Amino acid sequence: MANVVVIGAQWGDEGKGKIVDWLSARADVVVRFQGGHNAGHTLVVGNEVYKLSLLPSGIVRGALSVIGNGVVFDPWHFRAEVEKLRDQGVEITPANLQVSELCPLILPLHSDLDGLREDASGAGKIGTTRRGIGPAYEDKAGRRALRVCDLAHLDAMGPQLDRLLAHHNALRVGFGVPPVDRAALVDSLAEVAPFVLPFAAPTWSSLGDARRAGKRILFEGAQGVLLDVDHGTYPFVTSSNVVAGTAAAGSGMGPGAISYVLGIVKAYTTRVGGGPFPTELDDAIGQRLGERGREFGTVTGRKRRCGWFDAVLVRQAVQVSGVHGMALTKLDVLDGLDDLMICVGYELHGRTLDHFPAHAADQAAVVPVYERFDGWSESTMGARSWSDLPAQAIKYIRRIEELTHCPVALVSTSPERDDTILVRDPFIDG
Repeated sequence: MANVVVIGAQWGDEGKGKIVDWLSARADVVVRFQGGHNAGHTLVVGNEVYKLSLLPSGIVRGALSVIGNGVVFDPWHFRAEVEKLRDQGVEITPANLQVSELCPLILPLHSDLDGLREDASGAGKIGTTRRGIGPAYEDKAGRRALRVCDLAHLDAMGPQLDRLLAHHNALRVGFGVPPVDRAALVDSLAEVAPFVLPFAAPTWSSLGDARRAGKRILFEGAQGVLLDVDHGTYPFVTSSNVVAGTAAAGSGMGPGAISYVLGIVKAYTTRVGGGPFPTELDDAIGQRLGERGREFGTVTGRKRRCGWFDAVLVRQAVQVSGVHGMALTKLDVLDGLDDLMICVGYELHGRTLDHFPAHAADQAAVVPVYERFDGWSESTMGARSWSDLPAQAIKYIRRIEELTHCPVALVSTSPERDDTILVRDPFIDG
């Protein structure tokens, strides 16, 4: 059986939560491999709504859930999220949830720095969630981070804490704020450590055992490829690599463990925060997409910007992330529109481009080239087979496949888990 990586192939918020939840019923293990608690997934199971931002979606379905070493880990948020899910009736124990002992910790000083920088950036703001994700990754790369394993050795972390605070206190002086209260930080870590440590494990070993036992493993990405720190719309990106290859490094399993890459794609395009967005609609249609699609961020509550489907950007995401098949979500949001537009290229200073340029100035200057497409008046809401879809909706899907050079494996037609059309099962056909 295939092991499947699920990534967002736009700017995040593509509906990964529902698709991962749908796939987790077929998986034995679900792994988070990058990001932190800055990206949310909403799962609708019966009449219950679960909002996750750090825990793998599989925890709701009872699959072994793993937070891999590529994740930056806020222990206080972890405790709050676990307790909230337990209050909703979800059983969470070290038997079904493991946290890599190698995860770097997100500390209060990281969220402090995140906010201070954003407030001081003026026109250079990038729309961070202010949750400390970027600064935590910086400390990891700078070899000064505290990690989950350090929670078991608080009495021995003095030299590492010296290194960490030397860096942060110098920055805080520059921003005119007091230095970090070292004693208070140590006390906070000592208070939360007993909750976290039972979940800490050498997850690379557990995942290796699962693979050798023939278990189906689902790798769950956060954000989207267009927010990848290398391949996204830099600097308006997240602080980690989002592409599917990160699943190997962020879990400790190696590239041979990846069999199939499923890219989640909305039938239109959305984006939260700043940054270029060539097909953005600042009109009644954009307003309609936002209202019908309930486009508000799970974590931040911010209203999402909405626009037409951009085949150029999705084609790039498919290539750089090695996507084998797409899951097309929110098709029903387009119901009733007379005309649809698909971006098939860009014009930049008199030139025609078939890719998105790298420089921010060029990204802001491109003009989308559209292909008009007839809409459909029938409802696709709740469709569960091709025969339930209007002919014109099927044509729209087929055109997306042609333009992105990627087949559609699943189609989602509502937030409900079972309102899904299965074209190709990633676990079996991967």
